[in-house]
Amino acid sequence: MLRHLLRLDTSVCEMALTFSVAKGSVSITWHGVALNSRWAVDTFRWPRSTHDKGEHLKSTLRWTATASLTLALVLTGSAAAQAKPTTAERNGNTTTVARTSDGRAITNEATAREVAAFWTPERMAGAVDLDIARRANATESSDRVARPNGPAGTVAPVKPRVANDDVSIQLNESAVVGKVYFTTPGGGTASCSASAVASGKRRLVMTAGHCVHQGRGGQWYSNWQFVPRYRNGARPFGTFVAYQLTARTAWVNNSSLDEDMGIAIMHNGGNWGLKVVETVGGHGMRWNWGYNVSLMTALGYPSNLGGGESQYYCQSGTWHAGGQQIRMWCNMTYGSSGGPWLQEYNDQNGLGYINSVVSHGDNPGNGQFDGPYFDNDIKSLYDFAEGLSPA
Repeated sequence: MLRHLLRLDTSVCEMALTFSVAKGSVSITWHGVALNSRWAVDTFRWPRSTHDKGEHLKSTLRWTATASLTLALVLTGSAAAQAKPTTAERNGNTTTVARTSDGRAITNEATAREVAAFWTPERMAGAVDLDIARRANATESSDRVARPNGPAGTVAPVKPRVANDDVSIQLNESAVVGKVYFTTPGGGTASCSASAVASGKRRLVMTAGHCVHQGRGGQWYSNWQFVPRYRNGARPFGTFVAYQLTARTAWVNNSSLDEDMGIAIMHNGGNWGLKVVETVGGHGMRWNWGYNVSLMTALGYPSNLGGGESQYYCQSGTWHAGGQQIRMWCNMTYGSSGGPWLQEYNDQNGLGYINSVVSHGDNPGNGQFDGPYFDNDIKSLYDFAEGLSPA
């Protein structure tokens, strides 16, 4: 017997179902898109018994009864007309040296340690989960040709150099995924989701563009810190402080949702003073793999589920959302921004292939969100960040 928890997308309905499952699975489709081909046996996992260590990663995929009953993804404002990103911006990347909130460059590990010390448990608890990219400040490049712009490419995942058994990695929860904390230009503190990504220099953390820079007319964030596999205040691998922040120029200048991608280059840190990918491993990456993926796993720290204190996941098929964006079923909201969308997520080692990141909600109430389609632009940003990374 497998016990599954199935929640309707309302604030008042919840029911537990019990299934007898032998072999096989249940297929669920919506307008021809598979929601989760492994739903019957894999998606809604019940926590292990109290005799086991830790808990399962919690699923946030919801069964939508009707459009009128879906839980709204909270968005602020209405769409506003903005200038379209230029061709040069679409092909460009922008960077800044990471800084403290008082403007000092974080160019050495002594300053990085100051930033880590700045993030006390009280400050981390008080950080506001950043809202999903607001359409009022963003543009969608509907004139852009909607197709892969090159051959399909892959970066393979990397396992950590450090043995992680002693910190009890939990089934389904990825040590590669964590929370990022930063200071906003107005002096507030905020957080997003992010994940380490494999590269030769082992220093890259990928997130959404709006989690490193405010977008059109805005500024870069400061005191930028990554906490892999954060949970309820715990930092099992320590913390890593950004050395440099990068984003697509079209995001920085025009808040283009097609280009809502960011990569941070990290100082050595954590509990062992190593590089971030050496410590926790890194997801692989795929680009130009097409809009329709039969099973995508999105991970993040949504404030509407668990208060942003633990990882949740959604699993769904993806489809083209217009422009260079893809869409999937999920009702994670604030705080999940920047979390990875993963192909072939392995719940035994917590690794997969990043194929997008959480960017913004589609329409309030429909339980879907969008991410930038990974084409040659993400590979350009990835190569740009890797080239800026110290050895």
